[in-house]
Amino acid sequence: MRILFLNPVGVLGGAERALLDLLACLRGGDPALSLHLLIGTEGPLLDEARALGVDARLLPLPEQLSSLGDSGLRGQGPRAFWGLARGLAPAPGLLAGYLRELRREVRALRPHLLHSNGLKTHLLSPATVGLPVARVWHLHDFIGERPLVRRGLQALRPLATAAIANSQAVGTDAREVLGSVPVHVVYNGVDVERFSPGPSESARLDELAGLAPAPEGTLRLGLVATYARWKGQEVFLEAAARLRRERPTLPVRFYLVGAPLYCTPDSQYSEEELRGLVGRLGLSGQVGLVPFQRDPVAVYRALDIFVHASTRREPFGLTIAEALACGRAAVISRASGAAEQLTEGVDAVTLPSGDATELAAALGRLVEDAGLRARLGEAARRTAVERFSRERYGRQILEVYRSLVGGEGAP
Repeated sequence: MRILFLNPVGVLGGAERALLDLLACLRGGDPALSLHLLIGTEGPLLDEARALGVDARLLPLPEQLSSLGDSGLRGQGPRAFWGLARGLAPAPGLLAGYLRELRREVRALRPHLLHSNGLKTHLLSPATVGLPVARVWHLHDFIGERPLVRRGLQALRPLATAAIANSQAVGTDAREVLGSVPVHVVYNGVDVERFSPGPSESARLDELAGLAPAPEGTLRLGLVATYARWKGQEVFLEAAARLRRERPTLPVRFYLVGAPLYCTPDSQYSEEELRGLVGRLGLSGQVGLVPFQRDPVAVYRALDIFVHASTRREPFGLTIAEALACGRAAVISRASGAAEQLTEGVDAVTLPSGDATELAAALGRLVEDAGLRARLGEAARRTAVERFSRERYGRQILEVYRSLVGGEGAP
């Protein structure tokens, strides 16, 4: 079976890391599969995929198209829509040219199945009209909350053979938008051999953040995420400030690990914004900003408590699965897709989204109770191995593929 994957960007966000795990499992699970990948922008995804033995190539998406997005329109007024409309002005001509290029690539490769891994590549499905290929849209977002994407995918849904959702919540949302398109729920997976408990080099976080070494016995609390505005950095910092005011003697230090990875404007914090917020909250010297880490295993192991604080529904939250696999005690927004597989108080502490007061209280409890941290970490590891392994992930997605193609790989 020849499978062509489409990904709009080359950076390594959550959807891209999930894609790499899938490619690794497919390559190892069925060597007879022929795997190909087209990427819309430069970035490390290209080399990472090639290292797995995948035929990965760049098909450059024009910058005016790659930077367009409607994620910032949630709850915004007419001005935001008009701003996006101005950006769309040159898009039709650029889009037509890109669709022709993509169609040539697909016709030359003649894949049996096309796996689209991002919203922008779902919207490129018209490039393959009339070609004998099964089309799978992998959904890593709530498309019902994206005003323009929702309308676009509703119009294009006759082109989708099936969709894969990374949580039950995303699946429910997708069914409302896509109607009769079959939606299969497959939770993301991680390499639980790589993401595993191990020696902690906690002082390394201070080096990466440019901070003086923390005193002996300091507990490290951290949020690992891109700088998207809904990922909860502000909530985490407000909780940190509250915890420092209410319990100033607790031996803690806080870390934000990440970067503004994507091209879409206005949807991300800058590093300067976050440093300014740290200063205004009186946390200078107590919060470290650690740049994006391509291999975050050491970061998770260095943290005593992992925090997930997204302020709106999180489709899945790959960092959650990674931190749990590393045996970290975790405080997690229960509105995340990964939390569907967790048990409150057993393998994680789960809280409502966006509540800095509750987050501060939960962090305080964990800081003061070493036994609770240990129990949560041990249970987190077991849950990750049982429910979030990438072997399970790859196997379930391959089952979807095989249900969509017949003998000789024909759709």
